[in-house]
Amino acid sequence: MSKERNNPGRFKKQCMVALLAAGLFLGATGSAKAIDFKVAGEWLVGFGVGDSNLTKHTRDAQGGPKTKSNSNDDFAAGQRVRLQLDAVASEALSGTVFFEIGDQTWGKADEGGALGADGNNVIKVKNAYIDWLVPQTDLRFRMGLQGVALPNVAGGSAVMDADAAAVVANYRFNEHVGLTALWMRPVNDNFGGWEDNNGNARESNYLDNIDLFALSLPLKFDGIELTPWAMYGMMGKNALNGNDGADENGIWRDDGKTYLGDPWGTSDGNLSYTLTGRYPGFNGTGLGGTSKAYGSMFWAGLPIAITALDPWNFELDLNYGYVEAMGRYDVMKRGNPSDIKRGSSERQGWLAKALIEYKMDWGTPGIFGWYASGDDGNVKNGSERMPSLSASGNFTSFMGDGNLAWAPNGEWYDRDLSYAGTWGIGLQLRDMSFVEDLKHTFRVAYWGGTNAPSMVKYMANASSWSDGYGTNDGPYLTTNDGLLEFNLVNSWQIYENLEANLELGYIVNMMDKDTWEKDGYYGGAGNGAFEKQDAWKAQLVFAYTF
Repeated sequence: MSKERNNPGRFKKQCMVALLAAGLFLGATGSAKAIDFKVAGEWLVGFGVGDSNLTKHTRDAQGGPKTKSNSNDDFAAGQRVRLQLDAVASEALSGTVFFEIGDQTWGKADEGGALGADGNNVIKVKNAYIDWLVPQTDLRFRMGLQGVALPNVAGGSAVMDADAAAVVANYRFNEHVGLTALWMRPVNDNFGGWEDNNGNARESNYLDNIDLFALSLPLKFDGIELTPWAMYGMMGKNALNGNDGADENGIWRDDGKTYLGDPWGTSDGNLSYTLTGRYPGFNGTGLGGTSKAYGSMFWAGLPIAITALDPWNFELDLNYGYVEAMGRYDVMKRGNPSDIKRGSSERQGWLAKALIEYKMDWGTPGIFGWYASGDDGNVKNGSERMPSLSASGNFTSFMGDGNLAWAPNGEWYDRDLSYAGTWGIGLQLRDMSFVEDLKHTFRVAYWGGTNAPSMVKYMANASSWSDGYGTNDGPYLTTNDGLLEFNLVNSWQIYENLEANLELGYIVNMMDKDTWEKDGYYGGAGNGAFEKQDAWKAQLVFAYTF
């Protein structure tokens, strides 16, 4: 008797799955005359070694022992599978479901990568939507869980490029002018409520939604494309409560209230860090309450691409963002425990980024750069860094999202950064090819900061600049800090549908220790210390797509 039959519960489960699959197959067969099923997919299997941490050890402000920054293995292997099924009734009507299996780190039991390969919760529905055309018109709708990317060129979207629940309408007036309208709801019903001092529960799932409405106007003419767009949003006062692991002292807390429910997070960014002016490394409290039911949000952009001067390519992208203050917080000024400032959660800022390329027979050399507004040193007026929802900056492929955006260990994922509070300039040689089916892309980029060095006095520790490294904002860089990044991506097209992708990345850490390690509170014990290190990775990924 097989191992499965020796486990009645597992055998019963597999029988149920088999019956369900048979039912789906019979249902599909019965409607095969009306519906055309199309399947697409992607298999990734990867092997990598690296350390993406920018600190080796840290020491807290009380002068405690050193804490090692990286507790993960240097080497890892893993895989991910994505399958897309399209049910096409006609050019006017179709439905799509997009499954993701993984990530599965080899050897990790809860991801299904250990002996027996029977982990749970590794299959996810990434997209599920319908496309339909209004009869007798050119108005097309897409409704459901889908990929949403706000118009962008030159380095990817600095505001939003992720999966979300949305309704998108597209209409093209002619070959030159179109119109796109969007409503999406990235957050709702995640607030567990609160209880007062008497244990009475209140307001579960109340004022906890974020709704966003956008319009864009795609314009295409000979040699030039531009898409002006604008987006307005409403954020409920409880929308971010408990987001991404905030504890009972976390977001939107009033005195005398204890918030209920488990922390929640998103797979595409940390909204409680990228929408508010409160940086995670501040030496302060969680946000206090607000009398506002909803706060306003606004973004606008103008991406411009000029291709009329072939073989030259010019791209320019301008962005602005604003999120209304929804509460204040206390932050202690370093060096004086009694000097408490009331910080504002308002956040607004801007970004400009550009790319110039010249296409040649052997490859495409180019230069790129960006400049984003930064904090002015005053927490009372909020943050001057541009807010974002789920950015996906892709100028580079270590600090940016410029390659496969996947690694066999989440430690080495390409970072999806918004460029907020930074400036940079880089050179690239893209798609160089000297041997058939083998391409190389080399980039070098300098990352500088636009945040005022005086903001350091509000940070809890000398290593607080790295507290946002895992979010869409990235490390907090002042005008005294810098990072130098190198990328080399090699792509071998083994077969039409199989690619071997070798990526090498290195970041030279140029954070200014004198700026961050200064005497502070706790009897002059200082503001802690950090031992900085360079980040690096090398990964080989085999990608089968069809």
